[in-house]
Amino acid sequence: MLITLLLVALLAFYVAWNLGANDVANAMGTSVGSKAVTLKQALIIAGVLEFTGAVLFGHEVTETLATKIANPALFAATPQIFVIGMVTVLISCGVWLQIATSRGLPVSSSHAVVGAIAGFSWVALGVGAIDWPSIGLISIGWVLTPLISGAIAALFYSLIKHWILDQPNQVVQLQEWIPWLSTALLGVFGVIVLPSLTEPLTNFVIEQVGFTIPAYDIPLLMGAVAAVGLTIISWRQLEDLGKTEKSTQSPIPSSHYPLSPEGAPPSPIPNPVERLFGRFQLLSACFVAFAHGSNDVGNAIAPLAAIVYINRTGSVPIDGITIPLWILILGGAGIVGGLAVWGKKVIATIGENIIALEPSSGFCAELATATTILIASRLGLPVSTSHALVGGVVGIGLVQNIKSIKFETLKGIAAAWLITIPVSALLSAAIFSIAQILFR
Repeated sequence: MLITLLLVALLAFYVAWNLGANDVANAMGTSVGSKAVTLKQALIIAGVLEFTGAVLFGHEVTETLATKIANPALFAATPQIFVIGMVTVLISCGVWLQIATSRGLPVSSSHAVVGAIAGFSWVALGVGAIDWPSIGLISIGWVLTPLISGAIAALFYSLIKHWILDQPNQVVQLQEWIPWLSTALLGVFGVIVLPSLTEPLTNFVIEQVGFTIPAYDIPLLMGAVAAVGLTIISWRQLEDLGKTEKSTQSPIPSSHYPLSPEGAPPSPIPNPVERLFGRFQLLSACFVAFAHGSNDVGNAIAPLAAIVYINRTGSVPIDGITIPLWILILGGAGIVGGLAVWGKKVIATIGENIIALEPSSGFCAELATATTILIASRLGLPVSTSHALVGGVVGIGLVQNIKSIKFETLKGIAAAWLITIPVSALLSAAIFSIAQILFR
């Protein structure tokens, strides 16, 4: 059993590696594409935040995936079948994610997991074992997620374009809008990230101090303080950027510099307004990376956690399990390794091969993605961050100029989306069938 556990741990690491290579583009693709950060900086920042999110807050999603997706009660009498099934899930997801990443296609690791679980459940227990309502909801999500995110991104970008970028004095307009942009950024991402971060503090106040407070009071207070702080810092940065621009460039007012001057080097960003948007965008990318690490690491390590539980107790996990710290570290390390070695292709697809991005448009795409995911989470809909981000980028392209959208890239992405569940299901079914023959 020790050799089995070692092999499963290596498989989980392999899936996390591929997940990092593919999915981390959701956090950093638009920031690299808009030149807000270099690829090397993006890899370092995402690596740190993905690992932190996975280790500190990856246990909840992992526990859900290990005990809720495939109905463990159906395997109560045959835990060894459940173990074989979880191993096939890891192999199927890893292989499909690697294929997609090698082609630079952003796909949903969550959908790959669902497809793989459906595939082995079908072979093991028959077609009735598949949770068809969940498959139906995911299929609806394929269509709705990019449409909703695209609409939100188009709305955000239209407002910023009208009230800031198209105005004769961009700097003055941005100064007026900074408080609203700070509130929007920290409001959306704060709802996703802050409750998890502040939960230990809230519990300490309630249990140790004996002071009962609503769960969202501390996150709201921290969010409000952060929004005020970000506003003040951004005002100072914009003032400094404007002074620097006037002292180092021609006497033309800095607010009149073109957004994409011809022949300009990709970095640094010449326009002070876009440079400040670049800083906002980098902050939003950090939030996405942290949230992604805490959420999607479960796709790689949930099968391993379930197998470790079966090895320890001799029974299938039904109600809930404790995730050992070493499993979370393994998943986080795999994500970081895959991101560093293989992450460039998918980052290039999202950041550069759909439309040309600037920090202002990249910021809108990330904000739309986070808003869409937040709405979906509140409604309990299973959606994909990849789908939301691609939809957001396309929405901005429609506002800028529909001719700027590279539809050839989108065709490849859409095809990969459509076949993720069936391919992972067929892979899983085939591998599970072979494994059953071998281990009978």
